[in-house]
Amino acid sequence: MTELRRKMMEDLQLAGYSPKTQAAYLDAVRNLAKFHMRSPDQLTEEDVRRFFLHLIGVRKAARSTVTIHLAGIKFFYVKTLGREWPVFDIVRPQPTRKLPAVLSREEVRAILNRVRHPMAKVALTVIYACGLRNAEGVKLRIGDIDTGRKLLWVRCGKGWKDRAVPLADHVAKLLVAHHQSHGNSGGWLFPVREGHIATDLLQRVFKKALHEEGITKAATPHTLRHSFATHLLENGEDITVLQKILGHADISTTRIYLHLTKRISDRLDKSLNELMAGL
Repeated sequence: MTELRRKMMEDLQLAGYSPKTQAAYLDAVRNLAKFHMRSPDQLTEEDVRRFFLHLIGVRKAARSTVTIHLAGIKFFYVKTLGREWPVFDIVRPQPTRKLPAVLSREEVRAILNRVRHPMAKVALTVIYACGLRNAEGVKLRIGDIDTGRKLLWVRCGKGWKDRAVPLADHVAKLLVAHHQSHGNSGGWLFPVREGHIATDLLQRVFKKALHEEGITKAATPHTLRHSFATHLLENGEDITVLQKILGHADISTTRIYLHLTKRISDRLDKSLNELMAGL
């Protein structure tokens, strides 16, 4: 490890970034250095500008890719090297308005029933039933289950924030039975030999179940969270309550699910048919 990389890593740790974000930021700077075949501390502002022109104009990189590169490279030059360059205020990834895929309730049940890996099946079930992010689900600990108050505690979620989510009776019983069958292995709810179950495993078993069920939607385990939110809104749940359950800092993030609910589309379909009747 170079001294420069070590210093940036320490700066990221001091700034409180998660290990996943640290790795993404370090990779962004590494890609910049690889593009110019020089150490990043020897590059000029024009070099950085040329890299982003290539990323956006030639590679046609996705908005998320440009965003993570901008954040990582800006952190390196501004925080680690102390170079306040105007180019970082110019680069603006093109906004996108893509709606996430959503599974119906029947599709969710069919997929979960197809999962043959016992631990992965329980983990995916609780991710859907509590609207968790994948990383939040795999890192659950036994002490996070509050059966008395029917709550599941999510520790150090996005933005390092804790939150409590409602725990359905059936899911609470499922988790208690799961824990009893696996014992107290390091305190993890989904333990494996090296720690807790990996999100990669969830991705693999979910993809296999999706294929076996013949569902062609662009769905991933994270789609279970989107589906949970949409299904609650279809049941008439208040959007501000849903915001707290999902752990969204801004309610505008939660409002995206209003565009996905079948209840709204069915009502609109009825209104349009009545409006066009007799034409």
